[in-house]
Amino acid sequence: MSSKLDHYKIDPIAQTMTKAQASNNCEEGNKSMKELENKTAIITGGARGIGQAIALTLAKEEIKCVISDLDSSMAEVTAKEIASLTNTETVAVGCNVADSKSVSEMLKKVLDKFGSIDILINNAGITADSLLVRMKEEDWQKVIDVNLTGAFNCLQAVGKLMMKQRSGKIVNISSIIGLRGNAGQTNYAASKAGLIGLTKSAARELASRGVNVNAVCPGFIKTEMTDRLPEAVKSDLLAQIPLGRFGEPEDVARVVLFLVSPWAAYITGQIIVVDGGMVM
Repeated sequence: MSSKLDHYKIDPIAQTMTKAQASNNCEEGNKSMKELENKTAIITGGARGIGQAIALTLAKEEIKCVISDLDSSMAEVTAKEIASLTNTETVAVGCNVADSKSVSEMLKKVLDKFGSIDILINNAGITADSLLVRMKEEDWQKVIDVNLTGAFNCLQAVGKLMMKQRSGKIVNISSIIGLRGNAGQTNYAASKAGLIGLTKSAARELASRGVNVNAVCPGFIKTEMTDRLPEAVKSDLLAQIPLGRFGEPEDVARVVLFLVSPWAAYITGQIIVVDGGMVM
């Protein structure tokens, strides 16, 4: 008399095939990541915080990294640290992404050094918080200039190169604030929401040339920005996060790594939220 459990017994041959398939999948995965070696990536706003974590994560996969930042001295420090930790060539280039001429100069330096640009991470961003009715026009404009126009400047310049080489990966770092809004951050929310629209439109335009464009929307991540929040505000925010913690910069960096890898070859125009479940 057979037991009901007999229906769940694993066929030894099927089990062997499953192990073989798993082994092959691991080998294919390693092979795919190997394809990233010696690619060149520009990370804007890469001197600290999320940008720094992204650069370090990419460099660990032997991707040559360009740390682009308005703070060129801090970018130099970060580049040297990453190069020392990973033994991957990493350089710093000062750049004001809000200035298209500065972006063009950065690209020339990168091309003179590495010959190509395979990955662009638009991460540079600032805040200048104030309630809508009190916000100064200059505070509105400077946030839009850096967060949105800066991404446009880089995307337009690098996009032309990637179209010619018929390959490339672009990841824009937006924010959940661009999805849900936030009191006191109308300028920041508008810039990050605009970045989502920019991502989707660029993805449609560049897809036929083999260029993938996606965006990542981090939630509240442990950075200098969140460190400055009052404890009462932090407690209120934590209560809204189902996973019960702030994210780490590495949580965002690992998603970016996936999006620039061959594993994400069939993903474009998508918005990936990394927020511990805060927006769902």
